[in-house]
Amino acid sequence: EVQLVESGGGLVQAGGSLRLSCAASGFTFDDYAIGWFRQAPGKEREGVSCISTSDSYVYYVDSVKGRFTISSGNDKKTVYLQMNSLNPEDTAVYYCAASRHFYYCSGSGFVLADYDYWGQGTQVTVSA
Repeated sequence: EVQLVESGGGLVQAGGSLRLSCAASGFTFDDYAIGWFRQAPGKEREGVSCISTSDSYVYYVDSVKGRFTISSGNDKKTVYLQMNSLNPEDTAVYYCAASRHFYYCSGSGFVLADYDYWGQGTQVTVSA
């Protein structure tokens, strides 16, 4: 019953923008932590950003600070990742994931093992 679906990926030129969406069914994001992860070819999956609405906390890895913005919709069913100033190094499959414990998005960061539900991923390709 719990399901996450990503959308919004595509092909853009360097310097362009994309807005990814993560839609939830079977639960609402209130009291959950929502994370965005990505996996490039030949590399391990890594965390990009997370949000916890319960304590109004957001986290970004250094490589995307100032370029990406994570936000949640008022319906508690959607989370967005606005990606600006994209470069080829951002090319990857992007996944959204949910943790039943909101505190797994904190000043200590976030890790894959703490996230319980995963979407199918959406491809982001940035050309030079």
